[in-house]
Amino acid sequence: MDSFCTTQNWKPKIASRQARSSGDGISEEQIIDFPLSGSHHFQTLLTRFGTLTPSRFRSLDLYYILLLGKSPIRSNMDEEYDVIVLGTGLKECILSGLLSVDGLKVLHMDRNDYYGGESTSLNLIQLWKKFRGSDKPPAHLGSSRDYNVDMIPKFIMANGALVRVLIHTDVTKYLYFKAVDGSFVYNKGKVHKVPATDMEALKSPLMGIFEKRRARKFFIYVQDYNENDPKTHEGMDLTRVTTKELIAKYGLDDNTVDFIGHALALHRDDRYLYEPALDTVKRMKLYAESLARFQGGSPYIYPLYGLGELPQAFARLSAVYGGTYMLNKPECKVEFDEEGKVCGVTSEGETAKCKKVVCDPSYLPNKVRKVGKVARAICIMSHPIPNTNESHSVQVILPQKQLGRRSDMYLFCCSYSHNVAPKGKFIAFVSTEAESDNPEVELKPGLDLLGPVDEIFYDVYDRYEPVNEPSLDNCFISTSYDATTHFESTVIDVLNMYSMITGKVLDLNVDLSAASAAEE
Repeated sequence: MDSFCTTQNWKPKIASRQARSSGDGISEEQIIDFPLSGSHHFQTLLTRFGTLTPSRFRSLDLYYILLLGKSPIRSNMDEEYDVIVLGTGLKECILSGLLSVDGLKVLHMDRNDYYGGESTSLNLIQLWKKFRGSDKPPAHLGSSRDYNVDMIPKFIMANGALVRVLIHTDVTKYLYFKAVDGSFVYNKGKVHKVPATDMEALKSPLMGIFEKRRARKFFIYVQDYNENDPKTHEGMDLTRVTTKELIAKYGLDDNTVDFIGHALALHRDDRYLYEPALDTVKRMKLYAESLARFQGGSPYIYPLYGLGELPQAFARLSAVYGGTYMLNKPECKVEFDEEGKVCGVTSEGETAKCKKVVCDPSYLPNKVRKVGKVARAICIMSHPIPNTNESHSVQVILPQKQLGRRSDMYLFCCSYSHNVAPKGKFIAFVSTEAESDNPEVELKPGLDLLGPVDEIFYDVYDRYEPVNEPSLDNCFISTSYDATTHFESTVIDVLNMYSMITGKVLDLNVDLSAASAAEE
């Protein structure tokens, strides 16, 4: 079995904290909770408990002591590092892992006492505390520990950049994935499956018979297009021809352009129409290739137990390569020298020296600007989203034009099939770039597609982007997470930051067959 596993029906054999009441034989008492000073030998624990994974430990530090023979946490900060990373969100953890693999000396700190930052996963009690100020969710929703509600839920393109990063770093050995059931688009008041190939275009109810023929010709052009083979270009230079000009050649109507641009190419607004068509063609090809990868109903995959596993997996990677982790570090004040360059980070009266700092916007608020806000609704349901072929995991994109908005709306749904909720329960998110101060009204078009909900939580958070010049201050700040329900824009930010930090481009020419489907 490959370490990177995706399948429709495969049941994981690893133990995880979220699985301890799901019939895999792990009881609450069996979750390993020895003190850090414990002298238990790794092999003894392996014999007693079977497969050992970090998820089975109340403390990741103990896991590393057993596995590596040392703790990744050192008590004093009186050392100099190449890079100090602040915040354990997914972007920061990916960068921490990549930089550690490159041989840089990395210290990773977080003001919180848990991994994940804004992209963490919450159980039911944590969810209630965050949004209701109570630690007593209704009993009918089931056990709190059976829930893993991702705060920034995003699906992963099967052949996309994040999968390439996972394979490049061998982080696949820490995670198990499963294909996502469906990918849909909202058009003229109805939800339709997104057609990704010429044959699917012919069957799609999104288009009339004549439009289907025109769309099929366009899809064939995209499928056959090879950037390095001029014979496939049909006389067009896609680095010069705009997407609007390319589409005009095939005479496609606005509705067809809408789902191609937003649900296939995953553009967030219509600016792409006036930009070179090559990017859109590449995005469409990625969608189709990802769809074909695991023969599922969508081009997406998703980790079992949710995205909270991802930051921790990259944290483990960093620790294996010598990275040092310090959680629950208050303040984390970034220090600068007289030239305005970063020189260290101070917490609890101690200063760790460094050459560069990587962080999320919350650690350097004076070097970022607000660029918008995301409105979202988090829903617990007892059924799949209607009109999605009973999909237990699904994305629905509502293009901006269909709603008379300036930005798209996104529906994300996952369930017990990915071990993020108890059996029979579904977690749905509706998210969009906020255009008003009333999320309940603004999100209504998406919420209306969900059907009855058991519980609903509304949330609005600000989005920030850096305004500093990293070459002058050596501060590398990530952008806030957007409203999309897929990871492509997130990984682009990570790769750009990596190039700025290291001065080189990450080689993602990996063997994608390392991400193959696992058999039952």
